[in-house]
Order: sequence, then structure tokens, then C-alpha cells
Amino acid sequence: MELLKYLDTFKALPTPFYFYDMELLRETFRQAQEESCCIPLSFIHLAMKANSHPQILQTARDYGFGIDAVSGGEILKAIEAGIPGPNIVFAGVGKTDREIIIGLKNDILCFNVESIPEIEVINHLAGQMGKIARITLRVNPDVDAHTHKNITTGLEENKFGIDLCDILPTIKKINSLPHLNYYGLHFHIGSQILNMDVFQQLSIKINSLQNALENAGITTNSINVGGGLGVDYTSPEKHPIPCFHEYFQIFYKFLKLRPHQEFHCELGRSLTAQSGALISQVVFIKEGHVKKFAILDAGFTDLIRPALYQANHKIINLSSSTGEDIYDVVGPICESTDVFAQDIHLPLTHRGDLMAILSAGAYGHVMASEYNCRPLIKEYTSDDLK
Repeated sequence: MELLKYLDTFKALPTPFYFYDMELLRETFRQAQEESCCIPLSFIHLAMKANSHPQILQTARDYGFGIDAVSGGEILKAIEAGIPGPNIVFAGVGKTDREIIIGLKNDILCFNVESIPEIEVINHLAGQMGKIARITLRVNPDVDAHTHKNITTGLEENKFGIDLCDILPTIKKINSLPHLNYYGLHFHIGSQILNMDVFQQLSIKINSLQNALENAGITTNSINVGGGLGVDYTSPEKHPIPCFHEYFQIFYKFLKLRPHQEFHCELGRSLTAQSGALISQVVFIKEGHVKKFAILDAGFTDLIRPALYQANHKIINLSSSTGEDIYDVVGPICESTDVFAQDIHLPLTHRGDLMAILSAGAYGHVMASEYNCRPLIKEYTSDDLK
């Protein structure tokens, strides 16, 4: 992502703000789309929880991507961006009646359901509306994603999904209800996965489950492997686009899809993270007896990942390239966890310098808050600044 060419423009904008490089985003989408073609009947859904900026959603639409939504609000925002209901899948452990009705009204592709009570409620509401709802079961495959514990979702101890031993009776329950149609199986084992062997293990688990279901006379139309593909937060300039080739080849080689089956995936971070940066200004340089602090006008209200997940984001000084010192880069929030990085080497940094926190195009602005009565910051794209 080339940020220095926008430096003069950035100087004229109130900080902090998010910036999205649309050229990089489009190339990322293109490569993902191209590599997915090795799998027949493949469909990519942008996980909207990663980034819901309207221009990014419209770009997803232009590339033929669908949406993975986890709230009624996301469904409505996707529809507003021109993504049709039949291209939207709706996941989440706690869908409210209002959200389910939004999905039914917009004829979404399917509900990724996680419990018997949810199945019964969807059947009831669909019946009231004279609809038949497609149901995809989110399976808990008990596969360790080998990632941060707060973003691991496929173990038996997690709140997500239905255990493998309960899948067959749950499908039989769906087939007994008049306003539901069993559509497929859904999996999501975690996020920021860099070890491709994890997806191989998932494929093997899916194959075994499929065989068991077919032996019981169950036909499955769709296999949704979720998302989880990670990005390089340490050296984003070297790896601006994840290795989609390796990701899709794993499923091509190891997942035994039937000729009639659709393949769905829900990529989020890998599609949007590297195209985004949080641009912030240095408010003060504070020199303590032990540490030197670069205090920014951005805080964890704007990018919470370092505080929430101890996440690493590369930080660069756009205004200075001479000298070097060691800094803790921190925000202004009245919490000790408002720290972006500790003991990092930067060029000599001064009050007023512009800093870029990279790889912030996923789980950045969408997770922002107004804590300390701080307003939500603006988002700009490279298309806006031409």
C-alpha cells in the first residue's frame, strides 16, 4: 500500500481517520476470485463483520461476492449496497425474532443455525410469513485453529455450533418441520489462521461427516467452510495479498465435494485487512525515566485489536525517515490497555508527525466505540481522494 503519495492530502484531513487503498482491495478480490475457480460451484461471501464500508461492499458486489452477515443490521446494509438477498448467508448464535424476520423478508440464501431452539423459532416465524427457510447447520468440528484463544471458534468448549454427535438428529428435526428446508453444513473454526494444515484437518472432518450422513440417506446441497485465512501483520508490505492459491488448493485436494454440491467460504480479514490503515497524528512525545512514549490522537476507541487480542500492527512514521529511537506508541484513552505497540524502533518522531497503523482494514472501524465520548472517526478511500 503506497501511503506516502497521499501524504499532502492526509495533512489536510482531520486526524485520526481510516484510509482504504481501493486498488489493492480490487486486486485482492480479483486474486481470490481467480483462485477459487479451481473448485466447481464455488461462492465467496465477504464476512461483513470485518469491514462494512459501503464502497467495499459495492466492490464485493461488483466481483460477484455474496455477504456473510451476523446481524439484521448487516443484512440491511448489504441490501442497501446492492447485494441481493439470495447472495447473503446469516450466521450468529443469538438471532433475534426481528433479525430472523429481516432475513425472511429479504429471501436470504440461508440461515446458518446453531441450536434446536433457533431452528424452532425460524420455523415458527417462517410459517407466519408463508415462507420456507433454508437451513445450514453450523457444525462444531472440534478442530483447533492454533490461533489466539479469543478468536478460536471450532472447539467443543466454544459457544458456537452444534456438536458432531448431534448433527444427524438435528437434521431429522429440520426435516420434520414444515417451513424449513435442510440446505447444507457450515463450519468456522477461527480467525487469523496461517497454518494451512488446519484447513486440511477440517476437510477430513467434513468428509467423514458427509459419509455418515449419506449412509443415513441425507443429501447435503451446500458445504460452507467459513473463513479464517490470516494475513501478515508483521511485514504487510512484503505480503499485501494472502496466498489464496494455497488456501483454495487445500480444499480442492482434500475436501471430497459431491458433483451437485456448492462450495461456500466466508473470507473477511484476508480480503480487506491489508488495504486499510489508521492514520493518526502524534500529540506529544513524552520522555519517562525508562521509556519514551509517542502519544497519538487515535486510541483503542478507533482500533481495539491490540487491546483486545494483543494484536500486532506494523506502525510507520509518514512524516519522518531520519534517525532512530525506541518508542511505546500509545493512545489518549484513560485505560492502561490503550497501547498500540511497545518498544518499537521508529525514525525520530516529533509532535505533529503523521503515523500509519497498517493492516487495519479488518476489525478496525467496525469495532470502534464512543468510549470517553470520543466521536467515531471518518473513513476515506483512495477513490475519494483522487
